[in-house]
Amino acid sequence: MKFKKYLMFLLIAALAVVIAACGSDSKEGENKDNSEEKSSENASSEGDSEKVEGSVVIDGSGTVYPLMARLAEEYMGEKPDVSVEVSRAGTSAGFEKFLVEDGTDFNDASRLIKDEEKAKAEELGIEVKELKVALDGLTIVTNPENDWAKELTQDQVKGIFLGEYTNWSDINPEWPKEKIQTYGPNENHGTYEFFYENILEEQDLVSDINLQQDYSTLVTLVAEDKNAIGFFGFGYYDNNKDKVQAVSIDFGDGPVEPSLDTIAEDGDYAGYTRPVFTYLNVNHAKEKPQVLDYALYIMNNVNEFAGETGFAPIPEEEAQSLVSDLEALK
Repeated sequence: MKFKKYLMFLLIAALAVVIAACGSDSKEGENKDNSEEKSSENASSEGDSEKVEGSVVIDGSGTVYPLMARLAEEYMGEKPDVSVEVSRAGTSAGFEKFLVEDGTDFNDASRLIKDEEKAKAEELGIEVKELKVALDGLTIVTNPENDWAKELTQDQVKGIFLGEYTNWSDINPEWPKEKIQTYGPNENHGTYEFFYENILEEQDLVSDINLQQDYSTLVTLVAEDKNAIGFFGFGYYDNNKDKVQAVSIDFGDGPVEPSLDTIAEDGDYAGYTRPVFTYLNVNHAKEKPQVLDYALYIMNNVNEFAGETGFAPIPEEEAQSLVSDLEALK
């Protein structure tokens, strides 16, 4: 009898332990659920704190425009509360809108900022951050009916745009005795300045050259003139191959066709390769979270979209170095 009582006591004690354990597990589970719920709420809160809204205003280079417009399109798909407006007044004209009180947030540029523009920024108290975004290959284009000037040396290009050659036959007697018609972007564009400073070594262009503000107009003019020869960024050629053709350039080791494979600062087309930029108003980036957020988006994603818009990418380590600089502004 005593043994049965003892056995009953042991069973009751064991049952109590099981019940207690179940209660503990249940409580732990409840606590865990509560903790996960709080974590989820915190994560949501953190996500909310990173939400940005407002507007970002960009102007500047027509050459860089396709790349920046593509980035803006993708960004607004991810951040629908931010409106990114991209215009293309030209590098120099864009700097005039950037270096003023309450100016644009970014200025795209197909050349480096000039000393006088830096001085203007300093005078206005605008801190400027240079962001190198891609590599462009200045491209010499002709009309598709031009079946003679498929290849030119650097000196021949220079001579054409300086007016040393009047007719095509002045370059090669076997070529047509017809007047060469020259075209290019106007002085508002960094491409004009790059051509003037680096290709022509600051000598005046031929007096009757047809200079245009709008790149699509430039493409049309070359496409409609059999004797035309013009210059602009590789992207505009790449997107209009059915209307114009590229001239291969001989830099001394044989003709080189501009392409995403040859455009590089140390590549076969290095002679006509140039970096392109966007300049950030750092004051705006510190005051407006959406401006800094967009700057970070540019440098984290620009290489993904460079090729499809006619640019060669910059080395990824360069892009990430600029990302680190931008992160430091937070």
